[in-house]
Amino acid sequence: MYFFVPPAQIKEQKVIVTGPDAVHLTRVLRLGPGAGFTVADGQGKGYRVRLSKISSGEIEGIIEEEFILAAEPPVSITLVQGIPKGGKMELIIQKSTELGVKEIIPLLAERSIVKLAGEKLEQRHLRWQRVAREAAKQCRRGEVPAVSVPLTLNQVFSRMPPGAAGIMPWEEEGEVSLKQVLPTLQEALPGAGVFLFIGPEGGFAPREAALAKENGVVTVSLGRRILRTETAALAAAAIILYELGDLGG
Repeated sequence: MYFFVPPAQIKEQKVIVTGPDAVHLTRVLRLGPGAGFTVADGQGKGYRVRLSKISSGEIEGIIEEEFILAAEPPVSITLVQGIPKGGKMELIIQKSTELGVKEIIPLLAERSIVKLAGEKLEQRHLRWQRVAREAAKQCRRGEVPAVSVPLTLNQVFSRMPPGAAGIMPWEEEGEVSLKQVLPTLQEALPGAGVFLFIGPEGGFAPREAALAKENGVVTVSLGRRILRTETAALAAAAIILYELGDLGG
């Protein structure tokens, strides 16, 4: 395991670790001066560090080696996830981070049961980003996936870069399968990437699917069985990363 440190805390051959990670290094792992550990800047670089000083609330280390982390897939997937109820969103963020998803956008879909606003929204957003960070640390990602604040479909469409491929698994799509469109996604490599739209419980409403098509998103079927939202998100991401990325070796 390594620890993510903001780039601003890595300079002049020194690393400053603060907060829970500093506590974990000193009180849980019981590292002292001279001990080695590894940090990542969340932007693809890793550093092998020798602990040099422990003070109240932070530790300082000397960088002994800098290297490039090679744990990012060649395809960029943005998961646009209709906000589900309960703890499902945290599960989706955790597992999609492990698979290699680059960004997660919680979607304010028509059939989303959960309604977030104000302080509750801010707290949930911070929690979601922490889940992504811990999952990235556990699976040794080079980058921590960004978790956006919740957006509407139109807001997501306005953020999609030119050339991005949009895929929306939809239970009412009876003609086009994900398997059929996978070869066309090669055009999204290595540029704008793939935006994967997953509905909440109850799926996407017909109006949302029509709006997606108007914005160049292709609706697809994942097969004959109706999948839960968390299953659909992870299955579709895994299929795309297997076909276009590095999943499966």
